[in-house]
Amino acid sequence: MRPTLFLSDLHLSPDRPATAAAFEAFCGGPARAAAAVYVLGDLFDWWIGDDQLDEAFAARMARAMRDVTAAGVPVALTQGNRDFLYGARFERDTGVSLLPEQVVVDVLGAPTLLLHGDELCTSDVEYQRYRARMRTPQTARRLLALPAFVRRWIAQSLRRKSRDESALKPESILDVAEDAVVAAFRAHSVARMIHGHTHRPATHHVDVDGRRCERIVLADWRDRGHWLEVGADGLVRRDIA
Repeated sequence: MRPTLFLSDLHLSPDRPATAAAFEAFCGGPARAAAAVYVLGDLFDWWIGDDQLDEAFAARMARAMRDVTAAGVPVALTQGNRDFLYGARFERDTGVSLLPEQVVVDVLGAPTLLLHGDELCTSDVEYQRYRARMRTPQTARRLLALPAFVRRWIAQSLRRKSRDESALKPESILDVAEDAVVAAFRAHSVARMIHGHTHRPATHHVDVDGRRCERIVLADWRDRGHWLEVGADGLVRRDIA
C-alpha cells in the first residue's frame, strides 16, 4: 500500500538552497512512491502571483512538482500565510490542485481535517485582523494588479514586519488557541486534524465533547525536510537531508 504524505512550512527561497535541494530530493524519491501528497501551506517563503513562475528558482521548484504529478501522484496544496496568491497558471504548470483553507479528506478510513493552521492562532488578535484583511478576493485582485516589483517589495516588508513582531510576542500567543481547535473539531465532526504553521511538531490529544481527538502538527523545513507518512505502518514522521 502506498502511503499518503503530509508536509508544510518549507518556505522555499533562493536564500535557502539546502531546503530547495531537500525538496527536489523529496520530489524525486518519496513523493513519487506515494499515493498522494498534501502540502499544508507556506510551500514558498512568499508568492507574489503566478508571474513568479517566470523566475528561475520558482520555475525549478515547479518542475520538481510537475515531475511528481506527471508520474501519476496527485499533489494538493493549501495556501499558507506567506503564499496565498496562487492561481490557475500555478496549477497548470505544476499539476498541483489548490485546496480550500480547510478541507476534510479520508486518510486510511479516518476523516481528517487539513489546514495550514494560522486561523487557529486566535489569541494573536492583531494577526487575525491582518489575515482577515489580506485573505479576501478583493485584496488579491488589488495586489495582483500591482507591478511585480511592487508586490515583491510588499512581501519582503511584510516578512520583516512579521519577524520583528513575532520576536516581541509571548510564545503562548503564537501558538494555537485551545478553543479554536475544539471549535474546528466540532465544525467538521472529525477526530483527527493535521496542520502546520506553528513550527512546533507534536501530536496532541484533545477531548471534544467526550470524544478523544488527535491534532498532529507538522514540522517546518528549516533544518531538513520533514513529512508525515500515513500508511501500512500507521503514522510515521520521516525526514530527508
